[in-house]
Amino acid sequence: MAEKSSRNMPSYDSPPVSATGAPLKGYPIQVVVANDDHTFGLDEESLEHVLLKPSIRNKKVVIVSVAGAFRKGKSFLLDFFLRYLSAKCSPDWMGGDDSPLEGFSWRGGSERDTTGILLWSEPFICRIPSGEEVAVLLMDTQGAFDSESTVRDCATVFALSTMISSVQVFNLTQNIQEDDLQHLQLFTEYGRLALEANDNVCKPFQKLEFLVRDWSFPYEAGYGSAGGKKIMERRLTVSNKQHPELQQLRRHIRSCFDDISCFLLPHPGLKVATNPHFDGRLRDIEPDFTEQLQILVPLLLSPENLIVKEINGSKITCQDLVEYFKAYVNIYQGEELPEPKSMLQATAEANNLAAVAASKTIYNKEMEEICGGEKPYMSPDQLQREHARALERAMDSFSLTKKMGGPEFSEAFSIKLKEEILEAYDQLSKHNESKNLFAAARTPAVLFTVMVVSYLLAGCFGVIGLESIANLLNLVMVGFLVLMATWLYVRYSGEYRHVAVQIDLLADHIWEKLLVQVYSKAVHQGTQHLLKNKVKTS
Repeated sequence: MAEKSSRNMPSYDSPPVSATGAPLKGYPIQVVVANDDHTFGLDEESLEHVLLKPSIRNKKVVIVSVAGAFRKGKSFLLDFFLRYLSAKCSPDWMGGDDSPLEGFSWRGGSERDTTGILLWSEPFICRIPSGEEVAVLLMDTQGAFDSESTVRDCATVFALSTMISSVQVFNLTQNIQEDDLQHLQLFTEYGRLALEANDNVCKPFQKLEFLVRDWSFPYEAGYGSAGGKKIMERRLTVSNKQHPELQQLRRHIRSCFDDISCFLLPHPGLKVATNPHFDGRLRDIEPDFTEQLQILVPLLLSPENLIVKEINGSKITCQDLVEYFKAYVNIYQGEELPEPKSMLQATAEANNLAAVAASKTIYNKEMEEICGGEKPYMSPDQLQREHARALERAMDSFSLTKKMGGPEFSEAFSIKLKEEILEAYDQLSKHNESKNLFAAARTPAVLFTVMVVSYLLAGCFGVIGLESIANLLNLVMVGFLVLMATWLYVRYSGEYRHVAVQIDLLADHIWEKLLVQVYSKAVHQGTQHLLKNKVKTS
């Protein structure tokens, strides 16, 4: 895994800088890897490096992704997003005219630059109007329809991007065409099944932003969101003149997203398109483009416009997102494109696994406070009672969490949660028992007791002339002396630990089957004797 991590970290002659000249914090890191055999794999180490940082793992997450055809400026656009977030949403976030654009790798030319799916390694912390802090992630995706990618590759990347993001920016050029809408059809089918499974309560995807680059008809519809809304309504309108298939496609798109909008951007200028040495400086970009960019970026990323990732109506944390990533990438491991039903099943599975993880965390936290770490030894009966209470709270939390798939589907995960909690309880019991000083000294105490009893009995039988029995008891004493010496050596040296385990088992057996019985009878008889004496005295 170390090799993957080093591969994902880009090398710079000097650290990338923001528009203010300060070094950018973070770097693009590849979490979904495109393999040579046209399959995709998840780099779990890189993903967890981004999402499981202690400072953000329990925060709600906002994921803004840009997807679309290759060589259409997706990474170029994302670097302006980076510049805005790095400037903490300041009004003058664009910076000076001579600041080169840094962050996600981009370059001019006709060949693809990005493969797989990348995240910016350092999520941005933003405070939304409710007062809650959320983690904002930027996602870059492999461009579609290049000469090296199959249709399945393109569909896989776009599907993963749409399923994971809370805002999916669909990067287009010049217009919204019918084939652009048809490319969404696989994902809208998934949405239709999800709506059926959840009684039409929640739409499967949140926000879709059609971003039309190089818009050349401002006399028909002006740049920005108002002109974009006008064009989008034209393209998504359902009319009786259309073929039923086209009508159904448009209904599906509208039914699968909570919000759909469109923004029209002008062409950035010939210097951007034709100069091989262009490095993103504002002085080389047409003023119309930067003017609209100053409207678009806050429209997507200002704190009041951020959209927290939700699945089935529940807001997702960074820790939850790890499970969804794993489940979604896993369904694309086969040779054929998955059916939309398999995507629904994977979503339901990830949703239930996230509920299992959250409920198990509740149990672990409660039990850690009771008997974890350096907490003193607790009696087994009390520990059992505390376990039962914590288990009940964890199971209640699981049952109250919104989950996809229905009660029958979730039942298997409920059983899984209970099994994992029982395994955790078994480990806690062993840890608690290790704190019992008597339990730690039980083996030498039992061995010493047997040696003493054997010695005393051997002496008694020797006095009355039963030498054979006395010799046998002396042999037993010597044998247990050897066991004691062996046990002490193993404990001291750490070698032959399996021998010590067997001696411990023998000592436990003698304790439970013999010495406990003798001790209980002695205590019982002593108690009865004291009571009789007390009665006589009274």
